[in-house]
Amino acid sequence: MRVVRAVRFGGPEVLVTGEAPDPVAGSRQVVVGVSVAPVLMLEAQIRGGWGEYFGVEPPYVPGNGVAGEVVSVGEGVDPGWVGRRVLARTGGGGYAERVVTPAEGLIPVPGGLGLPEAAALLHDGPTALGLVEAAGLRPGEWVLVLAAGGGMGTLLVQLAKATGARVVGAARGEKKLGLVRELGAEVVVDYSEAGWTERVREATGGAGPDAVFDGVGGRIGEQAFGITARGGRFSAHGASSGDFAGIDPREAERRGVRVTGIERVQFAPAEAGRLAERAMSEAAAGRLRPVVGRTVPLERAADAHAAMEARGVVGKTLLLV
Repeated sequence: MRVVRAVRFGGPEVLVTGEAPDPVAGSRQVVVGVSVAPVLMLEAQIRGGWGEYFGVEPPYVPGNGVAGEVVSVGEGVDPGWVGRRVLARTGGGGYAERVVTPAEGLIPVPGGLGLPEAAALLHDGPTALGLVEAAGLRPGEWVLVLAAGGGMGTLLVQLAKATGARVVGAARGEKKLGLVRELGAEVVVDYSEAGWTERVREATGGAGPDAVFDGVGGRIGEQAFGITARGGRFSAHGASSGDFAGIDPREAERRGVRVTGIERVQFAPAEAGRLAERAMSEAAAGRLRPVVGRTVPLERAADAHAAMEARGVVGKTLLLV
């Protein structure tokens, strides 16, 4: 079967297509024929050199999840799984035509939802649902979503809007901002432009947003923290800029801002699966729209990584197998 390997740490060009033996299901395992593999920014960061901090050594096959059909099952697994459409978190190895995975981790894809849309919700759906739930949003509150035009940001805009909150979507470029408006943001701002924080402050009546979802980190995240309303909530869960926002805990305490990090959405496998099912159910019912911005054939995984790192993709990037 075809696989894509990172042959060393470095730029997107280190992703090379090759061959590997077809996997065989062991006890309580299944083999999934992969149709779609979502691409994560973290996968690009690990490929770029973060791998040493995650215990990853080249050569390796990236990919932390897949969508496809079960093609075979091992001992102790109900044969009724064969032919069913599923999501599976793989913890690596997803950039491949087939993967072997524990049967207990399979997440059935509901009828009426395509595999690309399901794949777009595998990671971002549970995270977005968990972040909105942890923030405890209330009707009428102002919510600032950073990286609002990305895969998870687009979900956060919709979920925050559904609570009755008033959403400010911050992203880079008119294409992304146009989508964010379409998804329900009342105000949009381009954080690549000078003075963007003042526009957010003005839009929120001078007090600043009551809650902030920071999927960017770095300087932009720090600027967003600076305008968070007194007594507000700040979720510092993202580091697409290369690092998390540096938040001074003394300043947070002085202003009464509750700061949470990525630990709030580190779910146990069973909870992550439940939340993924919930996100897919919402999407199948038309209440949540996963935005797929770019699809790329498996053998062009390097192009997918390059586009993501260039911030050129609106919504989610997927590999098609």
